[in-house]
Amino acid sequence: MNSIPTAGTDDSDVTITVCPDGPLLVRGAARILDPDGNPIGHDRATVALCRCGRTSIAPFCDSSHKRKRRRP
Repeated sequence: MNSIPTAGTDDSDVTITVCPDGPLLVRGAARILDPDGNPIGHDRATVALCRCGRTSIAPFCDSSHKRKRRRP
């Protein structure tokens, strides 16, 4: 997995981890916005954002990617 930490070292740091053939794991105090710029609420320290587009709870992952055929 690849992680991209933001600058700084305090509790407001955000780390995004790219899961192979899976979601983006966002850890930290990230603000998630809808296409209109409105905040999307979440109550977890880590959220999984869908990358496959099959989720029924967009923008969050519901593990629908597991039903998708893996790339060779």
